[in-house]
Amino acid sequence: MKKVRILIADDHALFCAGIHDAVQRGGWTVCAEARNGREAVAQALTIKPDVVIIDVSMPELNGIDAMRQITSALPSTKVILLTMHYSEELARKAMEAGARGYVLKSDAGEVLLQAIRSILAGSTFFTPAISELVLQTFIESTPKLRGSFMNAGRLSPREREVLQLLAEGKTTKEAAAILGTGTSTVESQRKSIMHKLQLRTISDLVRYAIRNQFIEI
Repeated sequence: MKKVRILIADDHALFCAGIHDAVQRGGWTVCAEARNGREAVAQALTIKPDVVIIDVSMPELNGIDAMRQITSALPSTKVILLTMHYSEELARKAMEAGARGYVLKSDAGEVLLQAIRSILAGSTFFTPAISELVLQTFIESTPKLRGSFMNAGRLSPREREVLQLLAEGKTTKEAAAILGTGTSTVESQRKSIMHKLQLRTISDLVRYAIRNQFIEI
């Protein structure tokens, strides 16, 4: 029988070690670990794991955008978002990015093993509290979405990457080096981001990034 290979992406080493142990208890193999979103994407594209367990709050590239790149390139790879955030909006973003599971860090352990079993069986899995929240919101929903979510959807994938890097304190030159592009390109994308989101200063951009889980404090 083919061994199920799992990639774990979390920037907290101790928490990552706990997930590693849980995965091994479940009888699966941890094929790689990543400490930031960009590394998670690179590892996934190289190793092509069966499952990726990824934290939403990751340096350099957040879990949602990393997941979007992974599921786009590797449609057979199943992704579980692991987060401390109890949020219907984040759950919706995760589903749109291709998540098959959504597990709160407070539930990590047996619940995470249940999530892995479910997605390997071809189903989806959401932490019970999130399932109830999503269902209730769906029942009460209207076509109107919150402004911040709509504005975030107007950004291109590369603009979201630039937004996160600048919000993390990277200079234009540093962001350009990470993205493998020119400083003028990053500066142009920064201006586009500020215009689309109707932001005036880098402080506004940082506050927006924190509020929308691109970064955490």
